[in-house]
Order: sequence, then C-alpha cells, then structure tokens
Amino acid sequence: MSLELREVVDADLPIFFEQQLDPEANWMAAFTGKDPADRVVFERHWERIRKDPAIIIRTIVAGGQVAGHISSYVEEGEPEVTYWLGRSFWGRGVASRSLRLFLDQVNRERPMRARVAKDNVASLTVLRKCGFEIVGEDRGYANARTGETEEYLLRLQAP
Repeated sequence: MSLELREVVDADLPIFFEQQLDPEANWMAAFTGKDPADRVVFERHWERIRKDPAIIIRTIVAGGQVAGHISSYVEEGEPEVTYWLGRSFWGRGVASRSLRLFLDQVNRERPMRARVAKDNVASLTVLRKCGFEIVGEDRGYANARTGETEEYLLRLQAP
C-alpha cells in the first residue's frame, strides 16, 4: 500500500472529524477532547494548530485515502509526537510506516517524547518499533475514559 505524508488541507478536516467520533479509537487514545462530537471545538482546535508555526502536522495518506494525521509540538521544552489513524487503517502497518517517515522528514531536535495509555498495546508497539523507549509512567484524567488513566512516557534519543 502506498503511503505519503502531506500538508493538511481543508478537505481533510471532515474526515478527521469522522475518525475522532469512533468510540473505540477514543478509548484507545484516552487523552482526547471533552466531547469529540462538538464540531465547533474541533474546528477551533484545528484552526489554532494549523496556524501555529511551532506545530508540524501532516495528513497520512495510505493507498490514496486519508488515513489520519501525525504531528509534533513542543511540550515542556521538548518536541512530542502524536498521531491518529482511522480504525479501518489499524493493524496494517500504516502507523509504524507513517511515524518512521515523519521522523525522517521532520527536522525536530532530539530527544523527542511520546505518551501512550498503558493498555494501548498497538500504539506502544508502534512507538517502540520506531526507537522510542519507555522512560517513565504517569497518570492523568482521560476524557475518553472519564477517569484517571495510567500512561507510559517515552523518549526517542538522537540518532
């Protein structure tokens, strides 16, 4: 399956919105917006992050279809990566390939951080395949789970 990362365009946003409505995807992501169905909040969020020059965000296109998005932003002085895939693309290697490609294309200083809910084994596997190592644990309130959720903190060192 072909895979590319490209700039986010307006036509991607309705697809991203539909993808974030998936209850299982929200559960796995855990740390989401309060109400994924709130279109106004979604649109404001995307308007803000697309205008922020400190955020690097790309659309993941797999097999000619918008599969999701991947981005990096600065958190507490270090770059952090995050991604979201529509469920129809899970288990097909798209996340791993996208993250590797993003890390190759994006000129971010290392180390780079990532976070993942402890029970999101698939995402943890993706991050570890791409060189991220668990460096700690945390817990916080996860909107998608309406409660405290444990997470792993990961770091990718300089190549």
